Amino acid sequence: MEKKICVYSASSCAVDDVFFETARELGREMARRGFKLIYGGGLVGLMGAVAKGVHEFGGTVIGVIPEALNLKGIVYDLADQLIVTKGMRERKAVMDELSDAFIALPGGFGTLEEILEIITLKQLRYHNKPIVIMNIEGYYDPLLAQFDRSIEKHFAKAECEKLYRIAYSVDEALSYIDNYEPVEIGTKWLTEVKEIKS
Repeated sequence: MEKKICVYSASSCAVDDVFFETARELGREMARRGFKLIYGGGLVGLMGAVAKGVHEFGGTVIGVIPEALNLKGIVYDLADQLIVTKGMRERKAVMDELSDAFIALPGGFGTLEEILEIITLKQLRYHNKPIVIMNIEGYYDPLLAQFDRSIEKHFAKAECEKLYRIAYSVDEALSYIDNYEPVEIGTKWLTEVKEIKS
């Protein structure tokens, strides 16, 4: 059965070409390896670049878009399947359910929210699917530094780093998904709950 990869990415068209080049490469390589694309259904930005890359190599594109954004010039109407949801939360739930793996390309607030939620769901054992953060041009360095700080200050366990993989190339990201073995981590809780002293 073909794997379906959910790709989170920017809708901005103002970003540097290197990010567009990586998005197109990811789409083309996904199609070449037989992966289907699940994504936010957009025509513009890195979202559109990934979808077009998949179609360049004859792959399958499944877009999931809220009805408020299902507009000409925003939606990728060449998608092989377009699922329209009532809102953003339903959109994410559908993408999560359909997908066998997740890749985050660089993106803005929405992409950050999506990748943090899917990592949290894995931490809480709602799924055990591979998650890849593509750190192109060091884009995610500040976020990864914050992850390290959360561990350093005991807001998260060190083994939480097993929840996701940092990749610096398309091949590294897809090879990790190809060869993924489910991770085993302890419970979320750092310690037993202690009585609060007054």
